[in-house]
Amino acid sequence: MTELNQDLARVLTRVMPEFVSVERCARLSGGASQETYAVDILTRDGPRRLALRRAPGGEVDARDYGGPGLAIEARLMTLARAAGVPAPEVVHVLDSGDGLGDGFIMEWLDGETLGARIVKAPEFADVRQRLAYQCGEILARIHAIDVDAHGLSEHLERLTPAAFVERQWQYYRKLGTPQPMIDFTARWLLEHLPPERPLTLVHNDFRNGNLMISPSAGVVGVLDWEVAHIGDPVRDLGWICTNSWRFGHSQLAVGGFGRREDLLAGYEAVSGRKVDAEHLRFWEVFGSFWWAVGSLIMGDHYRHGADRSVERPAIGRRSSECQVDCVNLIMPGKVELPAAADFSGDELPRNDELLVSVRDFLREDVMSATSGRTHFMARVAANSLDILLRDMQLGPALRAAEHTRLQAVLGVGGDRESVRWALVEKLRDGSMRLDHPGLVEHLRTTVVGELAIDQPVYSGFKQAMSY
Repeated sequence: MTELNQDLARVLTRVMPEFVSVERCARLSGGASQETYAVDILTRDGPRRLALRRAPGGEVDARDYGGPGLAIEARLMTLARAAGVPAPEVVHVLDSGDGLGDGFIMEWLDGETLGARIVKAPEFADVRQRLAYQCGEILARIHAIDVDAHGLSEHLERLTPAAFVERQWQYYRKLGTPQPMIDFTARWLLEHLPPERPLTLVHNDFRNGNLMISPSAGVVGVLDWEVAHIGDPVRDLGWICTNSWRFGHSQLAVGGFGRREDLLAGYEAVSGRKVDAEHLRFWEVFGSFWWAVGSLIMGDHYRHGADRSVERPAIGRRSSECQVDCVNLIMPGKVELPAAADFSGDELPRNDELLVSVRDFLREDVMSATSGRTHFMARVAANSLDILLRDMQLGPALRAAEHTRLQAVLGVGGDRESVRWALVEKLRDGSMRLDHPGLVEHLRTTVVGELAIDQPVYSGFKQAMSY
């Protein structure tokens, strides 16, 4: 029996009178920011499955960026369940004497959480038609939870739209990477703030992928409350409409499975409140901005965090997906990219051949011989090698063209990195207007070019190239 199993058995013996033994504990493939385990136990009434959710390595990351903590997350799930929101029952919140770190144990829910399957699999065809409306109803119930009556005001951050933009912008600045499109979008958001409205409990990660879906009942569980706060409730409505969570079905704005109109109708039916279209659009733009920064934070966690998995730097490269969604929302237009260079050279083998051999080994040998988390990570690793291959083909020409445009926009010389930093600083200090000549065209072309390397099959790339 592993040490983790022994610790779990000791805890469950204390908190579950019917507990007999831990039969199996396996880490699941998802959960880039927290660890989740399937825990099969034997009780006096028979076998039962639980879920363990804890911080990476059982420890709170010293570089963590916000969030109320897993103990409060467990409390939020309990309160939401009492308010009629589908949520798992929390069995036990871990304490310092449990030896398992920061986290909690909850009941296991049966259903699907993989967004790509939810939007494509035929068994979900019937339920997809009513999911958007159901999501609107659920969000209205979440937003109606009284944060003061339940003592949540003491534990949750209170964020106005302006404060939320500023905080995420500051998180990005700490990373020390110049991403001009992120700075431009932050400025755009601050210049297009929505009207003030009463602040409520906000789940803040309510999206396809964090919802447990049953083919018959629809949403049977709202998961991952780790970044909840008190803020503008329309944030949740905009987040589930963000293109990152449509899984290729960009024509269906709500999670790739439904229409905005149905989401808002369900929300109004329970809350009695209408949502303005521009208010919702602000939070869709913010959603892509927020995840553009969040993806970079994941990459930064690879360098400094407790979980140095192959998944984290791969997620870091997804920032360009979110940035291109910002492009499509606030500065759509025509883009032309250079043709990919042919691989050539007298080396035997060439660098590209080495990369292809490793990529194919991961996809054809490792993935066929593994399952679960190892299978998933092999796929992620193979995809990362594809990024390197595309960078070899496109990177030199794209970076040279970016350098030329940067010098033209700013009217200064210098290497590409220093001129890129100069643009970032001008966007941050407000000395460059958002309508500065050539700026929008430069950012649009640069971001689309970066995505051509990182993920050219992403729906936002196809949209950006369609004008």
